[in-house]
Amino acid sequence: MIHKLTITEYNKNENNGERCASIFLIIGMYKDQKVVVVLPAYNAAKTLELTYNEIDFNIVDEVILVDDASKDDTISVANKLGIKHIIIHEKNKGYGGNQKSCYTKALELGADIIIMLHPDYQYTPLLINAMASIIGSNLYKVVIASRVLGRGAIKGGMPLYKYFFNRVLTWIQNTLMWQKLSEYHTGYRAFHKDVLLNIQYNRNSDDFVFDNEMIAQIFFAGYEIAEITCPTKYFDEASSINFSRSIKYGFGVLRVSCQYAIQKMGLATFDYLHNNR
Repeated sequence: MIHKLTITEYNKNENNGERCASIFLIIGMYKDQKVVVVLPAYNAAKTLELTYNEIDFNIVDEVILVDDASKDDTISVANKLGIKHIIIHEKNKGYGGNQKSCYTKALELGADIIIMLHPDYQYTPLLINAMASIIGSNLYKVVIASRVLGRGAIKGGMPLYKYFFNRVLTWIQNTLMWQKLSEYHTGYRAFHKDVLLNIQYNRNSDDFVFDNEMIAQIFFAGYEIAEITCPTKYFDEASSINFSRSIKYGFGVLRVSCQYAIQKMGLATFDYLHNNR
């Protein structure tokens, strides 16, 4: 936790002999709000340390790593780094299944602000502060880091076919869900605990479409989502789904958007879109 501390220090200016005041202010924005970062990991041994070392532990209280039956040394690296909370899936449960374990454990630890960060170093941990501050200031309950705001996606090396389908799918989703997000497909997200307690994320798919089902749940529960610009990196060690999985994911996204629209119009109901309130 960060506590309020104000220090006023007077230094002599060597150039003109004048005295100037330097005021250092650290504001306890997250006082009484526990910040937990969750790392859904699969074969992240080569990038985990890079990711972990950029986490600001002046703000973050706990880190949880959930290993989804990795075939490399992810667990060894996590232990070496001293990550306290490590959950090991003996069998691969999928990207969505991994997140379910992440969020459930974070809530068990009493988290107030939960930030999901991929340990493949595709997203910079340096945005944790900004995301936590938006939620900690009670501006929004959900924040996503968008690769599309600005030119981060293309500049960072996103394959052109992925960028194209990202834009097409986002336009369709915004149309069907009456929203205006810049993208729905980023894996860098932050939530207030109330959101996770009010939506039924455990009813979602264990596959990649989990992310979109979760956004649909969040909107259906009446929450708004804030976006911040996020630089990104695409390189060999960064996790990414292949073309065939991307096609499957795309159809899953269309399914979720249509179900959201249908339930909003009162034509049918879908269990995962019911909240806990």
